[in-house]
Amino acid sequence: MATAAHAASPRTRAFPWATTAWFAALLVAANYSILHRLAQQWLNDGDMGHGFFVPLVAAFIAWKRRDCLLAIEVKPAWWGIPVMLWGIGQGYLGTLGADLFLQRTSVLITLVGMLMITGGAALIRALAFPLLLLPFMIPIPGVVYNQITFPLQILASQVAEGALALIGIPVLRNGNILELPSQSLDVAEACSGIRSLLSLSFLSLVYAYFFDERIWMRWFLLVSTVPIAIVANAGRVTVTGILSEINPELARGVFHEMEGGVIFVIALIMLAAVHLALKRFVHWKGPRSA
Repeated sequence: MATAAHAASPRTRAFPWATTAWFAALLVAANYSILHRLAQQWLNDGDMGHGFFVPLVAAFIAWKRRDCLLAIEVKPAWWGIPVMLWGIGQGYLGTLGADLFLQRTSVLITLVGMLMITGGAALIRALAFPLLLLPFMIPIPGVVYNQITFPLQILASQVAEGALALIGIPVLRNGNILELPSQSLDVAEACSGIRSLLSLSFLSLVYAYFFDERIWMRWFLLVSTVPIAIVANAGRVTVTGILSEINPELARGVFHEMEGGVIFVIALIMLAAVHLALKRFVHWKGPRSA
């Protein structure tokens, strides 16, 4: 009887829900203006449409791990206080410098410090994966974004140029502009692949979490989103070029937006196909997540 009671004790150990909820409410209230502007960008920025889903998915995964959370031995780590102070200080500096990236990442740093204080290192380990998802809800800094986007625009243009020439459509490329007989196509930032890359990276991690426990597979699928996004968006530019020769209106407006949605679904199918192929032909198990 004593042994059974001892075995059951980790499951019945009280988790500091009230303390966690209190700190979470304070965190949201203290950073309301930052979070509100972030949500506005999710709503208006096509590159960040997945931002709404990131905290919801992270919260769902944390909820699925509730048995693990109830079983951990809660040991508040007071060294979480310096982490919280770091986050608060970074947020203050970001506000003074009007740097949105510093402000937004400060919220995540403060959150980690709060979790350290309430549950210690064990709680951080248990929530490691949902915490690692949260940065996907924060837009890339403009300087980094521009450094990534332009090379992708050029690459998509080059691939589309080769594909169009291969099927017999005359094309002349000038940078990221494709000169076709009917019109000029500007491979804009939205067609560069960055939008697919951001969303695909997030979805690849979530997909792998639910469908494969092997850590190496999760990393491989994450890395594979780069070539998949490039190929998918180069295909989008190629299809746009073909449609523009049929009817120039098909390369603009709602048709172009619908085409982008279809291409993104195809990219998701390609990601799933890579996973299924690896599952079938690569049988190395490797380390698995807890």
